[in-house]
Order: sequence, then C-alpha cells, then structure tokens
Amino acid sequence: MAILDIIRMGHPTLRQIAAPYPVDKIGSEEFKTLIRDMHETLHASGGIGLAAPQVNIPVQVAVVEIINNESRYGDIPTIPFSVFVNPVMTVIAEETAGYWEGCLSVPGMMGYVERPQHIRIDYLDEQASARSMELTGFLSTVFQHEFDHLQGHLYIDRLKDPSLLSFEAEYRQFHQGKLAELPD
Repeated sequence: MAILDIIRMGHPTLRQIAAPYPVDKIGSEEFKTLIRDMHETLHASGGIGLAAPQVNIPVQVAVVEIINNESRYGDIPTIPFSVFVNPVMTVIAEETAGYWEGCLSVPGMMGYVERPQHIRIDYLDEQASARSMELTGFLSTVFQHEFDHLQGHLYIDRLKDPSLLSFEAEYRQFHQGKLAELPD
C-alpha cells in the first residue's frame, strides 16, 4: 500500500474527462492496488472522498468513507468505505441547497456551492456488481463533488458568488455557522 500524491488545481489531469474504468479489470491486482492506495491516501489526507483523477489516474473510480459522523461538516450519516466505478448520476429533484465545500485538490480553501439535494447514482462496486442508491441532503453534495472530478470539474466551477470563496481560516472566522445569512 502507498499514500499517493494528490494533485492540485492547475494540474491538467483535474480538467480531463476521466476514462471509464474497464469492467473486465475490476477485481484485478491492478484495481485492488488502486483501491488500497486510494483508501490509504484518503485516510492520510483526512478527507471523506477521493476520485482517481485527484491522484493523477484519469479513470472513473471514486471512493467515499465517512467514519466519524461528527466531522468538520457537522453531523452527517456514516458511510463505510465504498468504491464507485463508472458512476452515473441522475437528479431526482431540482431543489438545491448550499454547503461550504473544501477539496483535497484545492487545499486551504472553502467555497459555498449550491447543488441538487436528491440524486440517484448507478455504479459498479469493487466486485463489478451493478448498484444504485438515492442520496439526499449533504450526502448528495458529497457524491456530486466527487463525481465532478470524473468529469473534469472542481467545486470552484460551481460557485455562483465568487465572494463566497475563502481561505479556511477566514471561513472559520467570518462564515462558519452563518449559512442563514447567505443570499438565496
């Protein structure tokens, strides 16, 4: 296992549309190594999600793990370590809500992003089994954020108001806990 380098905004891989992962390679030693390394990298970084393009591997693979429901994002449901291969997202309801997002590839920054709050994702798991799940609220935001990486997007592309992009220290000082004051 290895901790992989997380590439940062400005690296061209983050702006590529990732290639679908070959289904016949799911379960291979190469795939297992990728997943183990992404898991270790996620833990080392303190994140809750990681997409393969963030470690300079432009394929449609993402992992999510929320093991402590008291995170910097507040009280959110626990999600065991999960693998998402070639995910397809469908918006179930257009209603949006906003959250302050951070990103391992945009370190030290936070931005307020509004996203649909009810989605369905169809994907293959680490055994190449077809799966589907519906997500609402903040969890829908987490998955949209990770899957954006597979399409060459960063959360900063989704900012409606550039004045709501902040360094983490200024976010904590001036914005944290003040979501009700944000414009509609």
